[in-house]
Amino acid sequence: MTMKIEKIINDPTPYDLGEDHLSSAIDTPLRSDAFDLSDPEKISRIQEHVKEILLTLGMDLTDDSLKGTPKRVAKMFVNELFGGLHPDRRPSLSTFENKYKYNEMLVEKNITLYSTCEHHLLPIVGKAHVAYVSNGTVVGLSKMNRIVDYYAKRPQVQERLNRQIVKELQNVLNTENVACVIDAKHLCVNSRGIRDISSSTVTGEFGGVFQEEGRKNEFLKYIQLETEF
Repeated sequence: MTMKIEKIINDPTPYDLGEDHLSSAIDTPLRSDAFDLSDPEKISRIQEHVKEILLTLGMDLTDDSLKGTPKRVAKMFVNELFGGLHPDRRPSLSTFENKYKYNEMLVEKNITLYSTCEHHLLPIVGKAHVAYVSNGTVVGLSKMNRIVDYYAKRPQVQERLNRQIVKELQNVLNTENVACVIDAKHLCVNSRGIRDISSSTVTGEFGGVFQEEGRKNEFLKYIQLETEF
């Protein structure tokens, strides 16, 4: 972890995505008719497509272990893995006045993250570390976890996920002073292709005061602290 964090501090170029980077847009690519179908209608359609995929692969769907798989997969896609696509599932994010005048950074680290790579539809598993400096308002700690979970539950690329988390908190808290670092394993790398099981991907998004070297270093040191109980 230390080598990865030092790379973020000393080498800003991995986050200069360039105009031609496929994942540089902050919005998840959705069609204008993305929500014309109800969830049950989507489940019904996906179920039939999954059934055809399994049949094409030669699977015997009359087997007790497989006959329910198409519906299980369809329900999982709509209700769980990709549930964050629907705006109705966006978490309610009430804010409160910072009555105790806490003016230092607040860090929520080691937020468990489960997402899905949009290139191969394989899991992304890792940790998100989120911080902000209050501009007069604060948000409940669990809401930061919910923001991560909401944007993770959709076909994703890690760079976009990083930016969406930061942008959402910036809007909610009315401040640019938000940062997020994600360290995650991509099973499209670990279980197929190069099959490198030891590598992980680290991305960072730093807004407002977190673009200052001192604040950024402080945040990165915080997330390396061991949590003991």
